[in-house]
Amino acid sequence: MIRIGVSACFMYPDPTRAVFGHKQLSYFEHDMSRFLARKGYMPILIPDLPKDQLAPFLSEMQGFVFQGGSDIAPGTYGETPIENGRWPGDAHRDAYELSILDWAVKQEKPVLGICRGFQLLNVYFGGTLYQDLGLQTKTPVEHRNAEKYDRIYHEVECTPNGLIKKIYQQDRLTVNSVHHQGVKTLGKDLVVDAKSAQDGLIEAFHHSGSVPVLGVQWHPEFSHTLSDVVVDPNPLLDYFLEQLK
Repeated sequence: MIRIGVSACFMYPDPTRAVFGHKQLSYFEHDMSRFLARKGYMPILIPDLPKDQLAPFLSEMQGFVFQGGSDIAPGTYGETPIENGRWPGDAHRDAYELSILDWAVKQEKPVLGICRGFQLLNVYFGGTLYQDLGLQTKTPVEHRNAEKYDRIYHEVECTPNGLIKKIYQQDRLTVNSVHHQGVKTLGKDLVVDAKSAQDGLIEAFHHSGSVPVLGVQWHPEFSHTLSDVVVDPNPLLDYFLEQLK
């Protein structure tokens, strides 16, 4: 069985919550666990443990996935929060995930970053983020809609000879869009594989060196919501799983 380590999403203590209100919760998003679970492949949630206790668990994984969720805290990439701290992010989750990612990169383990995970990869390699695309870029593209959530979409243009073009053998893809933040400055040694067709926002990249790292801004695990509109997520997953063997 090939084991895929998946970084956890967190819910913090909230006395108003009826179940486990005083406890911190670590969880999979349901679509993510179903997306990754295939015959011979087991997604495993990585516990939030001190770094010295975590390493033995990480060594049992053949690859890593960093899923979506809360924003990256601006301080994690050296910026001050805008809009009076309207988007504070999750510094605790940042530190937890960056520790896992650092281990994975140094061990040259395959990594797939999705949405927040894509942004985390960019920050790890020294890049920065737009804290809010609508405010800071004035983009005409609706990248996030809280009510429609995973039912909005747009086209991306694949870089000629890029990895996403190699995976899909297409120049353009239609993808879903569930994010209000995005790549501002690209991290070191990251190669752009796709951009939003209308506003040029970076939507996919890979690492140019020996580290098997791939990130996408969209949510392949949500594709079933718009299966007749957005690109099939399976070629992307197939590519990642091939790296684990």
